Amino acid sequence: MDRTEGFGVYIDRTLKKVQSTFLQVFAENNIDLTIEQWVILQRVHLEGKDASQADIAKSNFRNRATTSRVISGLCKKGLLRKSRFRDDQKRYKLVITEEGSALIKQVMPFIKDLRRVSTLGITEEEFEIFYKVLDQLWENFDQYEGRS
Repeated sequence: MDRTEGFGVYIDRTLKKVQSTFLQVFAENNIDLTIEQWVILQRVHLEGKDASQADIAKSNFRNRATTSRVISGLCKKGLLRKSRFRDDQKRYKLVITEEGSALIKQVMPFIKDLRRVSTLGITEEEFEIFYKVLDQLWENFDQYEGRS
């Protein structure tokens, strides 16, 4: 087996483990969110008053339809409000509600703990190399043009 055979399996296996662990922690703590909803809710929180639906879709590498569906779900749960920017009626502005802010405060200790546990036994240098490798894989696939 050459060194590239199966690395996608390892990436997929790891992603599935991360997702299932997050969902398990959410379920055990009565947090009614999917991972996609959490990612978008947190991104809107971090973006603050300038959060737009289009920017959230870009920053999370999701298409507009998927992002719109997830945002609609967050609005139905009362965690986000969607309106138009005053100076740009074409863009949707996203605002976290009080309930959304309270949920972020509830979830963050679990997220911080999961992040802490995920890096146990990994040095800072190893983690930097890990990011560098992931970035290089991204670049390689981003530049791929169907070469044989």
